[in-house]
Amino acid sequence: MATRKRTRKVLTAVAALGLLATATGCGAADMTKQGSPYANAAGAKTVTLSVQSWVGARANAAVAQYLLEHELGYRVDTVQVDEVPAWDALSQGRVDAILEDWGHPDQEKRYVDDKRTVTPGGDLGVTGHIGWWVPKYFADAHPDVLDWRNLDKYASQLRTAESGGKGQLLDGSPSYVTNDKALVKNLNLNYQVVFAGSEAAQITQIKQFAKEKRPFLTYWYEPQWLFNEVPMVEVKLPEYTDACAAKGAKDPSTFDCAYPTSQLKKFLNTDFAEKGGKAARFLEKFHWTKADQNEVAQMIAEDKLSVEQAAKKWVQQHPDVWKAWLPR
Repeated sequence: MATRKRTRKVLTAVAALGLLATATGCGAADMTKQGSPYANAAGAKTVTLSVQSWVGARANAAVAQYLLEHELGYRVDTVQVDEVPAWDALSQGRVDAILEDWGHPDQEKRYVDDKRTVTPGGDLGVTGHIGWWVPKYFADAHPDVLDWRNLDKYASQLRTAESGGKGQLLDGSPSYVTNDKALVKNLNLNYQVVFAGSEAAQITQIKQFAKEKRPFLTYWYEPQWLFNEVPMVEVKLPEYTDACAAKGAKDPSTFDCAYPTSQLKKFLNTDFAEKGGKAARFLEKFHWTKADQNEVAQMIAEDKLSVEQAAKKWVQQHPDVWKAWLPR
């Protein structure tokens, strides 16, 4: 996520959950240097969706694309863009919509408030949260590990070959915007942040640890389908405060508090919001739950369905949800 996956106030904590990002095999193009053939196609029934690398974002785009194409008759292109460049692409009209933003206050001020080239598209309906997690089987055996003050007590059990004699804090992609290195330093913890390389690689590592019933500490986020297979419990970090966020926004190396909980938002290119007709109205009304997103994400990531197959299956099973999104 590239860190998805963070705050609507001051803090940008995305994943990844950034908030996010290494290619994930969703078939989306990299928009960092490339445009969509559908972007700014005047008069054409076309839509270009920005898709972040984490599977939850792919689930949003999959269902939106399927319904735009099959119910509203649009041609839809999806392009993969890292979190901050996605805002640039949205402002420039190279993409029409971002369906899952974990909080980028600097970009919001620049493009929504000042330039007015980006328009809020409403809530996605999903609450996002990033944190540090341990497997439930380890928390059940050692309940005090759920307080960050006790983490050093378990550093030797959480050590790996990659963590250099310290406990391992497993992160995803190095491109994710996280506070983990600052937290380890500022909380004076005997841990080393180790990057798996991508969300998919992190999931593989977590599942392997769980299969072997080994303890682990990982950066992770909600919503995420993996909780269905590997129950995890959050470690309580120092309480998130606006003061901590404001300090960290000025100097990210000073972060010393927990990640916030954020209502995930949608954003539209302003010209598209004004002239995009039924497609724009549909995307504004697109609103589903964490359970909905996880259902589609698990079909993509775990059941290995294509994004179109997963979207079609969900659409067939939940007409009572998506019919409310269609423009009248």
